[in-house]
Amino acid sequence: METTKPAAKDASSAETRRRILNAAEVLFVAHGFDGTSMRMLTSQAGVNLASVNYHFGSKEELIRAVFRRRLSELNRARLEALAQVEQEADGAPLRPSRIVDAYFGTALRMAADVQGGGHLFMRLLGRTQTEPHEFVRRFLAEEHGPCVERFLAALYRALPDVPKAEILWRFQFMIGAMSYAIAGPYELQQVAGPFDDDNPERLVGRLMSFLLGGLRAPLGSC
Repeated sequence: METTKPAAKDASSAETRRRILNAAEVLFVAHGFDGTSMRMLTSQAGVNLASVNYHFGSKEELIRAVFRRRLSELNRARLEALAQVEQEADGAPLRPSRIVDAYFGTALRMAADVQGGGHLFMRLLGRTQTEPHEFVRRFLAEEHGPCVERFLAALYRALPDVPKAEILWRFQFMIGAMSYAIAGPYELQQVAGPFDDDNPERLVGRLMSFLLGGLRAPLGSC
């Protein structure tokens, strides 16, 4: 009797895992983590509960896997962009705008990637900031930690006359602005009416201009 070859089994298993992750990403964006049931997930992915348990073990592990799949790519791209800026500077002080672009611009360009799935994932990442979920936020802090520390160190060196506490606050403000922008202007649209557009690439220039303006703003009196 002919048996399924190991390579075919591995390919089938990998495809099932991919379908589960894709389905979870879509549902988490639409319904949030708590609002997504396992029944919804298995229906969307076209798998049974046993498959989800086999590949991930628990809903928390599935959430971690959804984020790890693209976060590692995002943070690697950010660090590569910063390394390129440092190489081009050849020991000279870095322009703060180049540091900001390496961190935030890289994320915004991923958010503009509709075909590759980056747009959906960045909307999910933005939702974690606008709709806090303690477990997810702790996990993301751990995943982002080394990358954020690297960028903060670069900003400290690039802005030696700016107090570190002020840089931290402005970085926090920039994270918040990016998160809300990527999540979409839905709440404000309820008041002001539709003003969004259907081209996510426009968000890159629009938001980067805003972020750089905030970074360059005069120090407050407090």
